[in-house]
Amino acid sequence: MQKVYKKQYLFYSMALSLLVGCSGPAEKKPAADSTSTVKAAAPDAKNFEATINGKAVKLYTLKNSKGASVAITNYGGRVVSLLVPDNKGVLTDVVLGYDSVKTYQKPKEPFFGAIIGRYGNRIGKGKFSLGGKAYQLDINDGVNTLHGGFKGFYAQVFDAAQPNDSTLNLTYVSKDGEGGYPGTLTSKVTYTLTADNALKIEYTATTDKTTIVNLTNHAYFNLNGAGDSTILDNVVKIDADNITPVDTTLIPTGKLQPVKGTPFDFTTAKAIGANINDKDDQLKNGKGYDHNFALNKHDISKSIATVSSPKTGIVMDIYTDELGLQFYSGNFLTGATKDGKGGKAYLHRSAFCMETQHFPDAPNQPSFASTELKPGQTYHTTTIYKFSNK
Repeated sequence: MQKVYKKQYLFYSMALSLLVGCSGPAEKKPAADSTSTVKAAAPDAKNFEATINGKAVKLYTLKNSKGASVAITNYGGRVVSLLVPDNKGVLTDVVLGYDSVKTYQKPKEPFFGAIIGRYGNRIGKGKFSLGGKAYQLDINDGVNTLHGGFKGFYAQVFDAAQPNDSTLNLTYVSKDGEGGYPGTLTSKVTYTLTADNALKIEYTATTDKTTIVNLTNHAYFNLNGAGDSTILDNVVKIDADNITPVDTTLIPTGKLQPVKGTPFDFTTAKAIGANINDKDDQLKNGKGYDHNFALNKHDISKSIATVSSPKTGIVMDIYTDELGLQFYSGNFLTGATKDGKGGKAYLHRSAFCMETQHFPDAPNQPSFASTELKPGQTYHTTTIYKFSNK
């Protein structure tokens, strides 16, 4: 397979060069065949009607005038589907997920589309200190805590309110001590589908006791279409000159590592697969890309990353006021079961994640920006995934 991929990467690199150097009709790609792209397939809302943790669960759909739509369940605040037009005007679902809320509850489900809290990413050995007091969190990822532990936001039912066709407000109150975190944290997440095909996610939170918080969304994207066999041909550009390198358990070392001259250099657009199999200690530790990129800018008005598909022409620009971006290349997807949407098997590296965030393990890394939240303060951050086509 590696030999085949290397040939593919050469092709994608040549194709990218042609795209950059040309304009007009020559830029258009052949239509993806019906086996490689899942066309517009809205989820069945009935499959998301349930009672979980004593609370009602539903599916909410946001729409705009251009035909784009996003389906979200208040179980975990999960983005279930995201339909945007490709370069031929065909609506294409670009996020992985399931056809039923029951499947999202299965053990070791990989956080598809979920709101992540209280703390996105990893905390080393699940330990941190605040005000001289030590706290122990759930250990749910080897020796570490990942995405809030066993009772993270991904497994909670949010209170939902949909004021109009394009907006969904989700609220969750995490009680003091839940998952080992101090303080009662009240979080609100607002999803908005804009008229220009952007999914805006706005997070706010307050606490009654000093705590830590780092909210994000764990959507798994494939711009070829959900269920396509690979994302190695998707082309990525990230405005980051450094990553935060990790140890073998994926905990940051506390240092910054320049991307120049390494497989992590996405300052110039390239296919995800171009260097993913290079001999590199960081790629070995992550089993591919699973690293925090230290963003060069934190201005919500400017794109910090762009991903595009040579098959569909779909382009996704990411905007955020956050400090970091976790780029994950779907290394732990196995394709072992066919429980994806439409009976699809989600194969190894058939999706990527772009999780905006403060840095992983920041509570234990003095050189990283603080993730502490105190009473009287309001946590606020915004991320936008904007879609177009070429």
